[in-house]
Amino acid sequence: MSHRHFLIHKPYGYLSQFAGEAKKKKLGEFHDFPEGIMAIGRLDEDSEGLLLLTTDGRMSELVRSRKIEKEYYAQVDGLVTDAALTQMQTGVEIGIHGVKYLTNPCAARRLDSAPAFPPRTRKIRDDRHGPTSWVSITLTEGKFRQVRKMTAAVGFPTLRLVRVRVGDIWLSDLAAGEVREVPDFGL
Repeated sequence: MSHRHFLIHKPYGYLSQFAGEAKKKKLGEFHDFPEGIMAIGRLDEDSEGLLLLTTDGRMSELVRSRKIEKEYYAQVDGLVTDAALTQMQTGVEIGIHGVKYLTNPCAARRLDSAPAFPPRTRKIRDDRHGPTSWVSITLTEGKFRQVRKMTAAVGFPTLRLVRVRVGDIWLSDLAAGEVREVPDFGL
């Protein structure tokens, strides 16, 4: 059997699934996907960005393994400090389903300027609430809402979260809701 693979730019407000809660928006609204399609990993309803889809369970396991980097751009509340970046780089304690967890070391850096993402469908907030900044966080693990919990743990809650890269695959010019079939993921 030949497997099929897709890239999608998951927009804000959609679940990373094809079935489930009737009133929630799901990925199947964007394309007529083949039977057996699954999202590799997840992006929560409030997050956006690159999501890989496949009909190959082995490929899904490989990508979700700790061997593949996932990079996120997070817009955070306030001007992120060097100390906060260092904390995230060395690991911070977060709660996962009521259990304390120390995140693995990761790459975290301040972005010099805001990424050129189109405005989100729901406004983040007004400038009168103070400054924001953008950080890049690259993980090899993927705990439940991990990036959001990490930035909050160091005092800079996430306002907007966009996955921009999985391994060597970049979000690039994929528009929100756009689906692109690829022959393989090249991983």
